[in-house]
Amino acid sequence: MGFQGALTAQNLISAALGCFLGTLIGILPGIGPATTVALLIPVAFGLKPDSALIMMTGVYMGAMYGGSLTAILLKVPGEASSVMTSIDGYEMAKQGRGAQALAVSAIGSFVGGTASVIALTVMALPIARFALMLGPAEYFSLIVAAMIFVSVLLGKDLLRGIIGIVFGLAVSSIGMDMQTGVTRLTFGFDALADGIDNVVVIIGIFGVGEVLWFLAHETSKVGERLAIHGRLWLSGDDWRRAWPAMLRGTVIGFLCGLKPGSGATLGSILSYTMEQRLSKEPQRFGRGAIEAVAGPETSNNAATGGAMISMLSLGIPGHATTAVMMVALMMYGIMPGPRLMIDHPDLVWSVIASLYVSNVILLVMNLPLIPLFVKILDIPSQFLMPLILVIAATGAFSMANNFSDVIMAFSFGVIGYLMRMVEIPLVSVALGVVLGEKMEQTLRQALLLSRGDWAIFATRPLSAMFLAAALLVIMWDTISRERRRRAGKAQIVIEEAM
Repeated sequence: MGFQGALTAQNLISAALGCFLGTLIGILPGIGPATTVALLIPVAFGLKPDSALIMMTGVYMGAMYGGSLTAILLKVPGEASSVMTSIDGYEMAKQGRGAQALAVSAIGSFVGGTASVIALTVMALPIARFALMLGPAEYFSLIVAAMIFVSVLLGKDLLRGIIGIVFGLAVSSIGMDMQTGVTRLTFGFDALADGIDNVVVIIGIFGVGEVLWFLAHETSKVGERLAIHGRLWLSGDDWRRAWPAMLRGTVIGFLCGLKPGSGATLGSILSYTMEQRLSKEPQRFGRGAIEAVAGPETSNNAATGGAMISMLSLGIPGHATTAVMMVALMMYGIMPGPRLMIDHPDLVWSVIASLYVSNVILLVMNLPLIPLFVKILDIPSQFLMPLILVIAATGAFSMANNFSDVIMAFSFGVIGYLMRMVEIPLVSVALGVVLGEKMEQTLRQALLLSRGDWAIFATRPLSAMFLAAALLVIMWDTISRERRRRAGKAQIVIEEAM
């Protein structure tokens, strides 16, 4: 019944149009799928409920892939969930392997998206019930563990990683406290009263910061092109490294997508850190490791299926985009929740079946366009770097049509450049910015439930497990660094003796 509805002419056109719009929106930093879906609501009045929702889900899924294009080719993430992709994806582009990075991104998006839809089809209600077991205490501890993992695995040392995270948390705290109504860290500037959008910070530290680093340290490369060298498709070694990362990324992304909040972003971060932890060559990460693109890209697309479970089965939006979809459904008089599959089975199964169709459309649409996309790298650097600045400024301005956001993005570009000079990992800054609000919210909720008793984080089993994992990682990092220090001293003594 679901495929019978999804394969009608109107619904196929809706899915294709949604995928196309989503890809374009993902390429443009700052706009985002939630804004696009909101703009589609007036259009939805002229469509049937299933066609409108199918178009919106197409936008959602297309934006996940589109965000990786500029992340890989220009190091300007279109979405917060594409930050991890930009680390090794851009390095691959600089090495002339941009086509392979885009190919594995498209295939990973298809694998993660399709696998999450299969899970959505057969496991919607049981998994949604399990997700409800993660209360505020568990989610707070999970965020703390994720931050520790990133600090240990991506920085030169734990201290630098923590400095980056603390700075990101401070940035996320700027603006008005929604609980007390008091402004924080605004320093008297009214423009900061509403806070700083995450995407503005990310565009600044990654996009603008990369241009500043190029101008300061790589002026000898002015006039050079980053054009691809050699083959356009994945080699046997690329496949060998990528497919296990895709499988792991699918599981991580889907489980993270179940929990309302920054599911896709957290999923991509956990996927990246897991791949580096499991790798026999962790030193390749940050230098163009293809599994570091495959894992996060698969993960952030797998999160879409988890987010749809929360919306359709429980009536709880797991993402800003699914929240807008809920509004659209309620405009038709349809209430998402436990009775949705009983009262409107044709609608639910048509939308689920269309997710399979949309994944195929995205793969067929984007794989043939890879040679066209990588032509961006054929632009000489003296023109490519200003292009990155133009895209960054456009993306920042589009957030709220406010020029102060452009100034903010360029200011964070300078900060990102300075942090890169002292080797503070920019990913840890981005992690603090993106997850800071959720971290504060879950901390307050947990303490409210426990009446101010901090023991709640240690007495709840899942929460204690996450914190114990973080503590073990810190101990492992400390011991391993001490061993390396002693080994280095012993080597010096041996060389002096000789």
